[in-house]
Amino acid sequence: MTIAVGDRIPAVTLMKATAEGPEAVSSEDFFRGRKVALFSVPGAFTPTCSARHLPSFIERADELRAKGVDEIACVSVGDAFVLRAWAEQTGAADTIVMLADGNGELAEAMGLTVDLSKFGMGRRGQRWSAVVNDGVIETLNIEEPGAYQVSGAEFMIDQL
Repeated sequence: MTIAVGDRIPAVTLMKATAEGPEAVSSEDFFRGRKVALFSVPGAFTPTCSARHLPSFIERADELRAKGVDEIACVSVGDAFVLRAWAEQTGAADTIVMLADGNGELAEAMGLTVDLSKFGMGRRGQRWSAVVNDGVIETLNIEEPGAYQVSGAEFMIDQL
């Protein structure tokens, strides 16, 4: 079953990509007491993720914060080392927290996985975004397969 507005973010351990290396963080601790603009990408360094999705949040970070967002975070089924390299290469490292869902536990618990085996990528997280307030999903924008219409920062800003 897919997670919905009003549900709590599932309790899982994610790996925060830091300059010092991966840092385990519980989802409960990460989202507690603050409003987070969270978005999921199928993969770091992939075309739409690199050209449009991540840049939308980098470019609109100040607008999101002005609308009450305390933190901007990107989650992806992959490892923290790749997410950190992607953040450094794109200039996101100082703006966006990169959360690695290495085993896909968050994506699975949210019911938001996609099978990209035909592209050699295995099971990944779908493309989506959400405003999470104190661990509760306030808005949820799930893309149709292959689309980029509702999960970018532009759409989220209009919802805040």
